[in-house]
Amino acid sequence: MADAFLPKKKSLTKEDIKRLRESLPKKVEISSEGTKITEQNEDVTDVAPVLESHSDEISVPLSAEEIHAFQIYASMLKEKNKVMNLTAVDDNKGIAMKHFIDSLTLCPYVRAEEEKKNSKKLTFIDVGTGAGFPGLPVKISCPELNVTLMDSLDKRLKFLDEVITALGLADCSTVHSRAEDAGRNKKHREKYDIVTARAVARLSVLAEYCLPLVKVGGVFLAMKAHSEEEEKEAAKAIALLGGTIEKTDAFKLPGTDMERAIIVVRKIRPTPARFPRKAGTPSKTPLV
Repeated sequence: MADAFLPKKKSLTKEDIKRLRESLPKKVEISSEGTKITEQNEDVTDVAPVLESHSDEISVPLSAEEIHAFQIYASMLKEKNKVMNLTAVDDNKGIAMKHFIDSLTLCPYVRAEEEKKNSKKLTFIDVGTGAGFPGLPVKISCPELNVTLMDSLDKRLKFLDEVITALGLADCSTVHSRAEDAGRNKKHREKYDIVTARAVARLSVLAEYCLPLVKVGGVFLAMKAHSEEEEKEAAKAIALLGGTIEKTDAFKLPGTDMERAIIVVRKIRPTPARFPRKAGTPSKTPLV
């Protein structure tokens, strides 16, 4: 994992978790009128001990306030998932590990970029964010970031707007767009210090989606399950798009046997004007 400077946060005690459990709204109702939180008997607080037991292992200690935000996020996700297919993983442990902890593995890389640029006001965009991963967990742990969540499905973004409002997150917004269209839009092209994507697409495809959005000197953080073969395959495409692979960190998600890799791609020159190609082309005809 990346070395990073991290603010010291007090580790949660059993008493802290107990207080969080008692204070958590047990049910979140989402409707056209907004978000309504009501007290029910359903217990969704199992994300708290899971996050506490594994966050330190990825060098991302969480405060009590952050844990509480994750509890609310999990509750809203589970409630919305009853009426909209946001995620196949909707049990407490799965949400905590496969969504929250997995997303938070990016935070040390964010901190490293903040240190590199001597600034805590970096711009960050999550391409194809879906139910908000990894962008929203990163925002919760790194509240100083200016975070944009981009997705092509407006229904997902409406849910994320509900979460952003419920958590009171400042400098966090959503954008309805395909990555190829955003990469050609002056409002987004080469405007972000950090661009990320947690997607099943090949690295060469993700690079064409993401590198046009990265400022020269900025970084594209690709989250993959496996990377070695894809890195070799994508090397020419990444160079063509103005990037270079700076390093790759492979690891197993704490408490699981799931392999993960974070590929750090540095933007060293502007992306040629002809990229990204029109919507749908990168996935159908990847750069080689």
